[in-house]
Amino acid sequence: MKWIKRLCSFLFLCIVIASGILCVKGYMDYREALDQKSVEEMAYEIESIENYTTIDQLPETYIDAVLAVEDKRFYSHPGIDPIAIGRAFVNDIRAGAYVEGGSTITQQLAKNQYFTQDKKIVRKIAEMFMAFKIESVLDKDKIFELYVNSIFFGNGYYCVYDAAQGYFGKVPYDMNFDECTILAGVPNAPTNYNPVASPELARERQAQVIEKMERAGYLDTSAGIQQ
Repeated sequence: MKWIKRLCSFLFLCIVIASGILCVKGYMDYREALDQKSVEEMAYEIESIENYTTIDQLPETYIDAVLAVEDKRFYSHPGIDPIAIGRAFVNDIRAGAYVEGGSTITQQLAKNQYFTQDKKIVRKIAEMFMAFKIESVLDKDKIFELYVNSIFFGNGYYCVYDAAQGYFGKVPYDMNFDECTILAGVPNAPTNYNPVASPELARERQAQVIEKMERAGYLDTSAGIQQ
């Protein structure tokens, strides 16, 4: 049985070495991206867009809906969410494919502003390093602002203001419950979930958003849901 123990030890060593190599490569990719554009520069670029919307110009319902579907522990984690990563790992193993990433809002901001959309381990590691960096420079409210002002909402809209205007003819702050929960679900799959291209799918996604809000404690179902 000694050969089995030796084989296991060898395989474990290979995994450790491979993991180390991936981490080093991910860190190098992170440093290269940061050298090209600092976090401050990234933030300034987004803040400079037309119709930039600050967090105090967003309805609380919309903020809650986004947090519920994208990152319910956003205000308590340091940039990555170990619980979400663990859940995603288990789901990926069960599916036998990369079906869930466990990315936080900060990681999504890092990915969208610095890296490609490729689902590769090295890119994911670089994204995690960048998320830690972003969290060390910016506060949570600013990160949330930058996120909703730079994501794709479908139909040619790349910020929350343009999406609210385009879909509902309103500034973001005037969106009602129905509109907030519709819009919060769109970025997950903008082509499929935007209310112009796919109204039925948008409603199905909205139902998922509301369910997640209930589970996260953002809605008092005993008092009814405001429309």
